Amino acid sequence: MGMTNNELILSYNRPAAQWVEALPAGNGRLGVMVFGDVATERLGLNEDTLWSGGPTDWNNPRARQVLPEVRRLVQTGDYVGADALCRQMQGPYNQSYQPLGDLYLRFDTGDSSVVDYVRDLDLHTAIAGVRFRIGDAFFTREVFVSAPNQVVVIHLTCDQPGRLSFTATLDSPHPNRTAAQGTSGIMTTGKCPKVVAPNYQPIESAVVYDEEGGEGMTFAARIEAVADGGQVAATVGGIHVHGATTVTLLLAAGTSFNGYERSPGKEGADPSVRAEVDLQAALQRSYAELRAAHIADHARLFDRVTLDLGVTDAARRPTDERSRVWQHSNDPQLVTLLFQYGRYLLIASSRPGTQPANLQGIWNQEVRPPWSSNWTVNINTQMNYWLAESTNLAELHAPLFDFIADLSVTGSRTAEVNYGCRGWVCHHNADLWRQTAPPGNNGEGDPVWAMWPMGGAWLCQHLWEHYAYGRDETFLRERAYPLMRGAAEFCLDWLMEDDRGYLVTCPSTSPENKFTTPDGQTAAVSMASTNDMTLIWDLFTNCIEAAHVLGIDEEFRNQLETARASLFPPQVGRLGQLQEWFQDWDDPEDTHRHASHLFGLHPGRLITSRGTPDLFAAARRSLEMRGDEGTGWSMAWKINFWARFQDGDHAYRLLGNMLRLVETTETQVQGGGVYANLFDAHPPFQIDGNFGATAGIAEMLLQSHAGEIALLPALPSAWPDGQVTGLRARGGFEVSITWRAGRLSEATISAAQGGACRVRTPVPVEVVAEGAYIPIQRPENDVTFFSVEAGRIYRLMPSERAPV
Repeated sequence: MGMTNNELILSYNRPAAQWVEALPAGNGRLGVMVFGDVATERLGLNEDTLWSGGPTDWNNPRARQVLPEVRRLVQTGDYVGADALCRQMQGPYNQSYQPLGDLYLRFDTGDSSVVDYVRDLDLHTAIAGVRFRIGDAFFTREVFVSAPNQVVVIHLTCDQPGRLSFTATLDSPHPNRTAAQGTSGIMTTGKCPKVVAPNYQPIESAVVYDEEGGEGMTFAARIEAVADGGQVAATVGGIHVHGATTVTLLLAAGTSFNGYERSPGKEGADPSVRAEVDLQAALQRSYAELRAAHIADHARLFDRVTLDLGVTDAARRPTDERSRVWQHSNDPQLVTLLFQYGRYLLIASSRPGTQPANLQGIWNQEVRPPWSSNWTVNINTQMNYWLAESTNLAELHAPLFDFIADLSVTGSRTAEVNYGCRGWVCHHNADLWRQTAPPGNNGEGDPVWAMWPMGGAWLCQHLWEHYAYGRDETFLRERAYPLMRGAAEFCLDWLMEDDRGYLVTCPSTSPENKFTTPDGQTAAVSMASTNDMTLIWDLFTNCIEAAHVLGIDEEFRNQLETARASLFPPQVGRLGQLQEWFQDWDDPEDTHRHASHLFGLHPGRLITSRGTPDLFAAARRSLEMRGDEGTGWSMAWKINFWARFQDGDHAYRLLGNMLRLVETTETQVQGGGVYANLFDAHPPFQIDGNFGATAGIAEMLLQSHAGEIALLPALPSAWPDGQVTGLRARGGFEVSITWRAGRLSEATISAAQGGACRVRTPVPVEVVAEGAYIPIQRPENDVTFFSVEAGRIYRLMPSERAPV
């Protein structure tokens, strides 16, 4: 298309003044934030296993003792009493994700003024750059984090020989020491706290370090300088470079993390060994080799999907200015940039073998970060992975599956001790140690978030989705189904019969939201919240389909089918809305950021326009009542909702809200948007909004949750012409779409395996493969049904355009 602009670059004309302006890079495990200051470069460093704390026993036998009384209170309508008693069912708070420290490069730049300053991040190469001129000398910096070589690489050049002089030092908020390694390297080792209280807990001794050899994770960072020209010396004060022309710094890091069940202080691995091994291996390669291997590895993932919504002159401006004026400018390419930035961030924060992306991906500078920078599994962790399958990054889903497998081990103990149930459970959040008990510090936490044993059910959706998109039966049999089955076993035991014979959950909450009853009680705990019931429907349905595909477990499948038929169904309330609770307590003024009762619409598949039109209309009424405001991640969820409502213009309006430049880092529960570096602003920074927005844009262009592929289901009028390539649809399909003047122009569908393909298109289409028409059926005017063979590519064209 004539308007194609292949550039995907975040660009700025000044250094980062604060952390949320710095540019992120990562290899899944190691993260860096590049600030770009001329005289003092700062690189914020993270390693994704560096956490406070260690394994503890968080289960609470008292929970099982009070459960019958909690249920009795709910059944007699004493919700305030049930809330209070639920506080006796809690375990400790989670531990916190930690910063490793900061690498500072202090340059001897002289006092001439700086001109032509540019700081940027190229999403195609995953390289952060800084370029500027001082006098007659032009300086460049390139920073990337290599997945193939497991090092941070910093390359410094000057076009005038001998002008690079600086000292490199590593600082950390944790107790640490630095030692010289030979003549051109340093090793910094340090120790993390044995306990960190969450940032919202007002407490004197919030951060506690143990003595040497005691509890608490240790870490090591090893840095080496390779200089062309000049002198290099290493001391306890850092690496000193004088009079060089080009310098490459390599940084490797490790932690003592040795598995979630082992004390990192007393049974930990030696972090300096990992750092030294990685560093020495990387030193065997030239800068050019490291760079080429890094770009190839990144491109293998990133280049699978392209999006073109057009480009205008607005795209020439610095990224923060584009965001500031986006509402009043015609800048469709900023949406493309936001879309691809989400994919870039997942590649940078989630690779096979690493930890899954947490609330901040892998980037954090705080010892007590917001909400512990943990895995919040009542939507936020899941939202991080909504884009993995649809935007063709399926293998990056793997860390989440490892995480679920770990939780199934710790969670089976919690299910047994806390509830006397089979299977496995997890609650509102989890940490590196795989805590599965209700958090809350044994009664401090509000049940509105702490009393929610549905984390396992929601996480298991991702196992099924990975199968649904990729059709890997080995994965389904060996990996997914046993974990899904365990979560379903817990739900079968947790459900109880109400007085009408329905199966209900009790106690039950709707994450982080409260109701007020007609008799004046404001509480969180009742029974059969719509969120609980639709999550269980989704899990049971996925298990039934999985057992069917695998041809196994018939007796258990029958049990699930019987239970599913008895689940308390979603209710439509007095305002025409989908009820959030089992009673009609919804407040029309409630603009809460969570819309958990709409799970069945998205990311679930219970509520669809054709399958359940009444619930579909009721869900729409609920979302209209909730409004378009909210936190960054909440607006991202709403983009996905409006896409499922097939209302592209409304989804687009929420994208516009998300692209607002936020200039505060204070915690708020509305006024979300993006920071200067396009990080999602809750505020504060929370990465799920980036991932959710990318997933939402994909959902506007392609849907496949309702048993068919829908092309351009929610195309906004603001994108009259465009093209997307490489998106994935459930059933093992890859799909590319071109549209002009708001109408489908052409689509291609490639099939990973043979079978049938059902496509819903805005206009009737013909199907061509290898130059020949394919026989089709048209069960409806806008539905095309045809057989596919593995490996073939099918072209769909509007009937009036098809060659005669």
